Amino acid sequence: MKVLIVDDDKLVTASLKTILESDEDIEVVGTGNSGKEAVDLYMKLRPDILLMDIRMDEMTGIEAAETILKREGKAKILFLTTFSDDEYIVEAFRIGAKGYILKQNYESIVPTVKAVHMGQRVFGDEIITKIPALLSNSANKQGMEEYCLTEKEIEIIKHVANGLSNKEIAKALYLSEGTVRNYISVILEKLGLRDRTQLAIFYYKNM
Repeated sequence: MKVLIVDDDKLVTASLKTILESDEDIEVVGTGNSGKEAVDLYMKLRPDILLMDIRMDEMTGIEAAETILKREGKAKILFLTTFSDDEYIVEAFRIGAKGYILKQNYESIVPTVKAVHMGQRVFGDEIITKIPALLSNSANKQGMEEYCLTEKEIEIIKHVANGLSNKEIAKALYLSEGTVRNYISVILEKLGLRDRTQLAIFYYKNM
């Protein structure tokens, strides 16, 4: 199995090379220290696995991975980083990375690389527990950004989709019926919809 290692810390790169090559099934075919090098070396060496850091100068690991995957959709990219940053986890998952583990877990590096080589997606225990909630939050954020909806407006849309009347929504959200009517009017205008029925359909299609 051929592995390419890219990390902006040369000491880390050397340590990873030593760890991986302690296994007779693994050959480190190259090392790099930037996102740009990751792209160039991947295209030149065509490794089985790209083991890469995320935070790097000029081009991040996420950006490098996206560039590579656009050219080579079957690339197997495994992120190894000190950061369990929520945004990075979601992005790594979204772009199709095969794994995301923390550098602290040195003992898991070789087994993880082998698992990815066999076609598995491997995310460390610390990451796995976060993914469902993160993807859900990410989807909600995208919905709000795309349609310019506030959290309160989304809450009202959910109630409308569930068949609640203005009076029932007002009671549930501690608002007056007039305020609820105003909210719904604004929502319909934002979304270019005519009535509550279309609003309910919009909810089930998009949210």
